[in-house]
Amino acid sequence: MVDLIDLVQTLTTPHPLDRYLELVRPTLTARQMRAEITHVRRSTPGSVTLTLRPTRHWRGHTAGQFVRIGVVIDGVRHTRCYSPVNPEGRRGRYIQLTVKAHRGGLVSQYLHHNAAVGMVVDLAPADGTFALPESRPDRILLISGGSGITPVLSMMRTLAAEGYQGELVFLHYAKSPVLVPHRDELDAIARSHRNFRIELRYPGRRATDPIGSAATGACVEVSGGGYFGYDELVRVAPWFADAQTFVCGPKRLMDAAGEIFAAERVSDRLHTEEFTLALAPVDSATAHGTVNFSGSGVSADNTGASLLEQAEGAGLSPEFGCRMGICFSCTAVRRTGCTRNLRTGDTDSDPDQPIQLCINAPVGDVEIDI
Repeated sequence: MVDLIDLVQTLTTPHPLDRYLELVRPTLTARQMRAEITHVRRSTPGSVTLTLRPTRHWRGHTAGQFVRIGVVIDGVRHTRCYSPVNPEGRRGRYIQLTVKAHRGGLVSQYLHHNAAVGMVVDLAPADGTFALPESRPDRILLISGGSGITPVLSMMRTLAAEGYQGELVFLHYAKSPVLVPHRDELDAIARSHRNFRIELRYPGRRATDPIGSAATGACVEVSGGGYFGYDELVRVAPWFADAQTFVCGPKRLMDAAGEIFAAERVSDRLHTEEFTLALAPVDSATAHGTVNFSGSGVSADNTGASLLEQAEGAGLSPEFGCRMGICFSCTAVRRTGCTRNLRTGDTDSDPDQPIQLCINAPVGDVEIDI
């Protein structure tokens, strides 16, 4: 079958076979995976929840992983990474994504405003190492903030579906109750699984602000108070040092968790997933020289921005996905010169090394093979 597809692919040059098949039906593909949007829900302000039906190539996801979604906006294909919120499954028949429309987020804003039933998007296989161990631990702590809820929600839904018998605490931070997605399901899980405790925190609200009444066994909500810290951790999960902890959220939350677990010497029990890119301070002295995109014969003055941004500014369209160093879609070979990692501040000048364009910036003259 593969040989036959290769033959047809050759006969349809210069366009791939899937280019012709999509003219018949957008989800009819030989190799490229796609998904059709079958349901759209906008129940949380600023977010949209999409149910996708993938093509036959889909092999499922592990709770906590992400997928790359591709959409065409003004004639240009853009891809971004989102974590499924549904329980894991090797060959699940659907994928559910909750997308927060971030300010300045091209794809998230597009999906929030334009996603509709019947729309077809590109889809890449699930990826990422943020995942529960196959042998489930006796105690699990899940912590999230804002849109970081999506991968840990998939974890909790997976454990609930499995009938997990251990002790589980889920601690989530949000600006207000209306911004917590899938709230009804959180309450349902809390009521039906007595070994699960779901705690919601709204530190930006006054302690006297009403948050609604919760039925016995539903989520515990607290307005006011401080942000995540050691005292809060001990209060909700005094056994955290003996548990496996999974954290996804803003840098402030991630840093706080990392410091606590390092101080307690249990960093090996902490698993984190970033969804925002925290950049090291830019040194204006390094923004000089020329960036040579040797694979395209294009050169540009070094502006100090990431290589991905500089390539796009020079009129190139390198492949990318998350734009934050997770998916490795934008990896290219640095032939010569020195680059600086925008997350750590570290520099590297070894020749002929693959680097990620989205999280590296040139230091002086650099040659990149794109």
